Amino acid sequence: MNSKTPDAHLYTAPMDHSYRANQNGNGNSNRGGRPGFQQGRNFFQPEPEPLPASNGTAPRIFAYIDDLFFLAKINETARKLNLKVDFVKTDKDVLDAVEQTGEKPSLIIVDLNNLAIKPLTLVPKLKRELKKETNIIGFVSHVQGDLKLKAQEAGCDMVLPRSAFSANLPQLLRRHAANDEPDEIAQ
Repeated sequence: MNSKTPDAHLYTAPMDHSYRANQNGNGNSNRGGRPGFQQGRNFFQPEPEPLPASNGTAPRIFAYIDDLFFLAKINETARKLNLKVDFVKTDKDVLDAVEQTGEKPSLIIVDLNNLAIKPLTLVPKLKRELKKETNIIGFVSHVQGDLKLKAQEAGCDMVLPRSAFSANLPQLLRRHAANDEPDEIAQ
């Protein structure tokens, strides 16, 4: 092997550039793309519109999350919406906060894969203590249909796959943050 051409023994095949965009004559590219996917659309979600600043009331949203990805995502989304989410480890944390403030949370988020909290025993206990004033949303892996059914039976108001929870997080937080406003009756 020659020291001047160390890669001389490598074979390089000609490149197939058929995947590249074709020019349609006027300089615009006419991309084929993947079948079944729309071209030219931006699929990024817009930034959520912040809610009006709160008047310093007690936290109304709690989350039992140990997954750092979801913890950061919830925290960032809540910050953009001018909301405060308290991350808790035990049911006692939530019940103590309710006792101190006298205000029940409007939403509790539960990672149903968080085995440290035993979610299928936690959810019925929270439902029993907090009644209907508090919604409990759980999320699971999309392949855990049996856990989803058990969580719904245990008292979760909504159980979503992780991807749907992540995609709809701004709307979920916004809806439950505005729970104290009177509902308008559609006529």
